[in-house]
Amino acid sequence: MLEYPLLFLFPAAMAFAGAMDLLTFTIPNRVSLALLAGFLGAAPLAGMPMAELLGHLGAGLAMLMVGMAMFSRGWVGGGDAKLLAAAALWLGFDNLVVYVLWTAVLGGVLALVLLMYRRFFPPLWLARQTWAMRLHDPNEGIPYGMALAAAGLVVYPSTAWMAPLAG
Repeated sequence: MLEYPLLFLFPAAMAFAGAMDLLTFTIPNRVSLALLAGFLGAAPLAGMPMAELLGHLGAGLAMLMVGMAMFSRGWVGGGDAKLLAAAALWLGFDNLVVYVLWTAVLGGVLALVLLMYRRFFPPLWLARQTWAMRLHDPNEGIPYGMALAAAGLVVYPSTAWMAPLAG
């Protein structure tokens, strides 16, 4: 019963990370750290077996390495790399492929929408919003944390974490 509130940490943190990336083009380190701490608290409370716990830690570490490699090449930001690793920690290897596929699909949609948005003048009601004008700037990157967050929110309900709530 104590683990239930911790189960909502993942979707809340992912939604916050996506919103922060949209508005500021940064994902605060505290989001990834909260996901790490939340996982380390929720896993034992949920009775996760040690082998499964180690698997989740391995997934997080593997994606941290992938994220660091992508960051070193300038493909993603540092916050994106850390969020990718934190999400993989919660999702584990069992859901990692689906998560990465959803991230790629939603990242592609995000890029297309952003390209269209940058092609036209922003709506007048957004013209005074700093975040909207920054999104409109073709010299800015893509807030890929939105795709990472959205993919996490799509995949999370089908994970073992949600099994206690289902029934």
